[in-house]
Amino acid sequence: MPTAIATAARTGPVARVSVATAAALVSVVLVSTTALAADKVTLLTSWFAQAEHGGFYQAKATGLYEKAGLDVTIKMGGPQVNGMQLLLAGETDVMLGYDFQVLKALEQGFPLTTIGTSFQYDLQGMMTHDDVKSLADLKDKTILVATSGRTSWWPWLKGKYQYTEEQTRPYTFNLQPFFADKNVAQQGYPSSEPFQAKQQGMPVKFFLFAHDGYPPYGTTMVATRSFAEKNPDVAARFVKASLEGWKSYMSNPGPANVLIKADNPKMPDEQIAFGIEQMKVLKVIDGGDAEKMGIGVMTEARWKATYDYMVSSGLLKPEVDWKAAFTDRFVKDLKISM
Repeated sequence: MPTAIATAARTGPVARVSVATAAALVSVVLVSTTALAADKVTLLTSWFAQAEHGGFYQAKATGLYEKAGLDVTIKMGGPQVNGMQLLLAGETDVMLGYDFQVLKALEQGFPLTTIGTSFQYDLQGMMTHDDVKSLADLKDKTILVATSGRTSWWPWLKGKYQYTEEQTRPYTFNLQPFFADKNVAQQGYPSSEPFQAKQQGMPVKFFLFAHDGYPPYGTTMVATRSFAEKNPDVAARFVKASLEGWKSYMSNPGPANVLIKADNPKMPDEQIAFGIEQMKVLKVIDGGDAEKMGIGVMTEARWKATYDYMVSSGLLKPEVDWKAAFTDRFVKDLKISM
């Protein structure tokens, strides 16, 4: 039996319409097939949408994920979201995490691994008044520390500069004690607390702990070991497209910012711009090893330093296999530069 297209080709003007219609249908089928063939990946962020997630939103907004054959869904994290639980349950494929979290998960028998990093440095730091010269200059200051800080950066800071428990007070995420007392220093993130101080017209300084040797990476891409082992091609394409997203975001953040504000309407343009500027000034994406090895790179030396710090501070059992906490197979040969 002749096909519809073959029959139409022999029958004049009506046939030409049929050929055009058939061709259009074939095109739709091909496009649909291509879309269905894209590998689905769900990414869970670490908090409400913000500039620190910009590379992922940029990869989504500019088609970098689509070009890589990926259909990526970005879901926001937040204070009520247990990212590790969702990851282990298969509700998300990749989450934005941090080194301590992965190492502690391994200690508890949960098979997580880090497949790439956004930032060469953890974004945790100290906000001080403008008379402070360095992190070493806080011995006569009151330091505000949140509960989470006591099991992450505080033992490092206290040990490095011989600070005491007596000079600490709880940080309740209310900046009024800092604004009211020039003798107070407090923990913070570069795009958050310093931005609030700027809004109040108060001059401050911000010291990134990493610049003084604090070893963890920041905003890492974390997956289960089974995801990385069973889907290495998907993981590789996801990491590469995400890092290309970071490169693009830092030069033209507009596309991603539209998606960031759609997910988080309370995020003002001014704070997004402030966050981007801080990431540039602090060189969190392209500093350190990334300068020569490419953005997203991770090294054994850095992971070993984080492991050593956690063990020496009593935050991690020494028998944890720290090498299982990461794999560099997806980043070591990319060499993406800004």
